[in-house]
Amino acid sequence: MGSQRNGFKKEHFILSVDVGSTSIRCHVYDKEANIRGSCTNKVVSLYPEVGHVEMDPDALWKGFITVVKCAVQDAGVQMHQIEALGMSTQRGTFTTWDRKTGVPFHNFISWQDQRAADLVKSWNRSCIMKVIHGTMKVLYFLTRQKRSLAASLIVFSTQHVTFRLVWVLTHYKQVRQAIAEGNCCFGTVDSWLLFKLTKGRVHATDYSNASTTGMFDTYQMCWSGFLSSLVSLPLSIFPKVENTGHDFGSTDPSIFGVSIPVMSVMADQQAAMFGECCFDVGDVKITMGTGTFMDINTGSKPHTSIAGLYPVVGWKIGPELVYLAEGNAADTGTAIKWAQELELFSDVQKTSSMAYSVSDSDGVCFVPSFSGLQAPLNDPKACASLMGLKPSTTKSHLVRAILESLAFRNKQLYETMLRETHITIAKIRVDGGVSCNDFVMQLTADLFGRKVARPLHHEMSCLGAAFVAGLGVGYWRTREELKKLQSIDKVFLPRGAPKEGAGSPNPEYIPVLQNWERALRRSMNWYNTH
Repeated sequence: MGSQRNGFKKEHFILSVDVGSTSIRCHVYDKEANIRGSCTNKVVSLYPEVGHVEMDPDALWKGFITVVKCAVQDAGVQMHQIEALGMSTQRGTFTTWDRKTGVPFHNFISWQDQRAADLVKSWNRSCIMKVIHGTMKVLYFLTRQKRSLAASLIVFSTQHVTFRLVWVLTHYKQVRQAIAEGNCCFGTVDSWLLFKLTKGRVHATDYSNASTTGMFDTYQMCWSGFLSSLVSLPLSIFPKVENTGHDFGSTDPSIFGVSIPVMSVMADQQAAMFGECCFDVGDVKITMGTGTFMDINTGSKPHTSIAGLYPVVGWKIGPELVYLAEGNAADTGTAIKWAQELELFSDVQKTSSMAYSVSDSDGVCFVPSFSGLQAPLNDPKACASLMGLKPSTTKSHLVRAILESLAFRNKQLYETMLRETHITIAKIRVDGGVSCNDFVMQLTADLFGRKVARPLHHEMSCLGAAFVAGLGVGYWRTREELKKLQSIDKVFLPRGAPKEGAGSPNPEYIPVLQNWERALRRSMNWYNTH
C-alpha cells in the first residue's frame, strides 16, 4: 500500500470509532492492528424526566469529529494517510430528523430509556398479540417453519426501538408533519452520523444495526412490513439497509480536509464478535461491560429461541451472511459500580484479591438485577438483593458474593445457549471492562468447564469495525491474516473438572450455585404493586 513520494513510502492506516453509552473512542490502527493513536470523549446522558434517557445529537456529532481529529493528531499522521473509516455504535438508540436541513426533531432516545414501558406492557397483553401468537402457533404446527415459531413467541421489549418510535410519533407534532411531507428520516446512531458525514447524501444503516431494532425481519432480511403496519410506523422514514462491509460513501471534504471512505458500519456487540475473530459456527464471545452480552455464531441460519435469546445478524459481507444468538444480563458493571459507591472497596483492581482472600462467600448470595432479570428468566419485576448475611460477614465476603453472581449469570446464559442452539462450542473469548477481573474469569472457566481466553486489547468493538473496513479496501486480505494479529493476554483453564467430562463444572461449586438460584427465585416478581 502507500504511494511513493520523493522516494519515501507513505504508511497508511485504518481509523475506527466506537460510539458507546458512556464514551466515544477513536483508534488509528496500523497493519499489525497496533493502536498508533487514540482519543476518547465522554458521552453525556440527559435525564429530562424519570425513566427518560436521552443524548444530544449535536453534542454526539461534535464529539465524533473531535475524537477523529484528535486520534489522527495523537498518531502523528496526516488525514490523507487514513485509508478507510469504520464505525461501531451502541444499538437501539435513535432520533428523527429533517431530510432537507438535517436538523433533528428531538434528542436521541437511548436504548436505556423507559418512556415506552407502559405501551410495551399493554401491547404484550393485548388481544391482537394473543391472536398473532395463536395464529402463528397453528401455522407452525402445519408448516413447521421456524419463522412462524419465532412469530408465535414474539414479545416486545423497551430495548427495541419499536415503541419508543411509536411514542415519538404520538408526542411530536413536527415529526408527524415531516412524515406527511415525506421529509422525515429515522435512524440509529450510525445512520445519523453517516448522514452528517456525507452532508445528507447517504441515509443508510447496515444489517447488524437494523436487526437489533426489533423492526427488522431477520428471516426475510428487510424492514418488517407486517410489524410496521401493525403499530402504524411508516416505512418511508427508514434508512436503506446495506452490507456491513460496504462502501457507504466518503466523508465530505469540508469535515476533515480530505474525503475518507466509510467502509464499515456495525453494531457494537457484533463488531466485538468480529474483533475477537469469532468467524466460525460455535464461536462464543462474552462482553462484560455495563451489562453482559453473550453471543454465539450460529452460521447462516437465524436461531429461533424459546428462552429469550435474541437472533441478530452478526454481519453481512459480500454474499456471506452470519447470524448470532444473543443473551444478555443487564447489570454487570452496574453491580461493581454500586459496590464501589457503597465503599466496599476503593480500587476496582483490588476486588479480585479481596474475593480470593476468603475461601467462600460465607453463604452470602447477591442477585444482580437492578433492572430486572433477562434471559432465561425474563422477569422485569425482579429486585437486586443480598441474602444470607450473618454477623460474621465481612466486606470481602460481600465482594466475593457480588463477583460470583456475575459468573453465575454467565453460567445461566451459557447453559441456555447450549440447550437451545445444540451447537458444539468452538472457542470462548471475553472482553469488556469487567473481563479484566481474574476472579470472575477464572470462576467462569470453572463453571463452564471450558478454557476462556482474554485478548490483550480491550476495545474489541473498535477493532472489529476496523477489521471490516480494512478488509473492504484490501488493507488486510484474509481472515486468517486477522486471526494472526490477535494477541491473547491470558487463558483461564477450568480447575477441578474431570478431564473426560470437559464442559462439566467444578463440582465444589454446585451447592453454592444451587443456593444462589434459590436467592434468585426469591428476588423474582418483587415489584408487583405497580
